[in-house]
Amino acid sequence: MALLKSTLCLLVVLVVCDFSWAEEEEEELSVSELLWKANKDVVHTEDEPLVIDDIAYDHENQRNADPCTSRGCMWSKSSDGKVYVPYVIASHFSSRERTIIERGLFSFHDVSCIRFIKRSTHRDYVNIQSNNGCYSYVGRRGYSQTLSLDRQGCLYHNTVQHELLHALGFNHEQCRSDRDQYIKILWHNIQSGWEYAFDKINTLNQNTPYDYNSVMQYHKYAFSGNNQPTMMPIPDANVSFGKGTQMSKNDIDRLNRLYKC
Repeated sequence: MALLKSTLCLLVVLVVCDFSWAEEEEEELSVSELLWKANKDVVHTEDEPLVIDDIAYDHENQRNADPCTSRGCMWSKSSDGKVYVPYVIASHFSSRERTIIERGLFSFHDVSCIRFIKRSTHRDYVNIQSNNGCYSYVGRRGYSQTLSLDRQGCLYHNTVQHELLHALGFNHEQCRSDRDQYIKILWHNIQSGWEYAFDKINTLNQNTPYDYNSVMQYHKYAFSGNNQPTMMPIPDANVSFGKGTQMSKNDIDRLNRLYKC
């Protein structure tokens, strides 16, 4: 019996050590690499919203719409100058997973007037679930809006920040209205059926520069169908991009400008 207990204890230690090693290895990846890895083979159920890439929609025809922030999807500012965004974290997350999510939520408090607060009787709130893959609606949708952080690949600080920025009204950097001055889309290398991930949107750029290191910028091989780059920076093709591991200064600046923090 003593030998059996010792063996079981050793196995537990090995599993825990292996898990920790794997997590550290994953966290070395950029947010775009983590999202791609988590979402590339996901199949969504009928109970989930229409999800394209990592953005949720109510209808197919919303894909190429103007930025919703110009039509009232921002979260409202309170009289004290703070923007309170209610949230719920589903009970199926473990305490450790909740800590990762809350760290991402509260990281906005240090750099902006955004304040994520636990929902009580609020009508509109972000409902954080572990569904299939990582995704969020863009901006305030009204009532309960799902933000998915799949326990099998989405629970990292930068992926939490990425999806929360979607919920606050931001799209991907490579979809910016001025992207053609900074990024060349290599359409012939994009996997068939994924071209929409590079739709150019009439974004509100808040007078901030295009940011190759934005947590919203995808990496150079995103959605590749032939292991060749799908994006190339211009005019300097050697510029590194899509390596963001947390919100950049520009991400924070445009957030504060949008919400007039």
